[in-house]
Amino acid sequence: MILPVFHPGGLLFVGDGHALMADGEPTGTGIETSMDVEFSVDLLKNAKLRGPRVETAEYLISVGAQPEFESSLDRALQLATSDMIQWLVNEYQLEPWAAHMLIGFVGKYDVVTVQGTMALKIPKRYVPALR
Repeated sequence: MILPVFHPGGLLFVGDGHALMADGEPTGTGIETSMDVEFSVDLLKNAKLRGPRVETAEYLISVGAQPEFESSLDRALQLATSDMIQWLVNEYQLEPWAAHMLIGFVGKYDVVTVQGTMALKIPKRYVPALR
């Protein structure tokens, strides 16, 4: 996961573990559970991210996050899409038109929270290898 930092000295908080939760967290909660987590953090200076990104073995995922209920999910979808275009163009050297076409053909949107967060997933098998 790659998280943007918008303020000097920003801190990382990990919490709110869920054992089970419906897609989109529609009631604002899930079945809460404790977590025992071990992780490391690398600092990527000047990454110029617009929002959170996730890369798995199968997917590139751009997360369009906004303050809860600031506006409709349309804005979160727009944020995720714009960030994915930037990612595909800047890091994978796709032309902007090709990035848009790729999203149109194989992109999958998921509601992360009904309060204002969407994710856009692109299967990595359709993305050129990094140069």
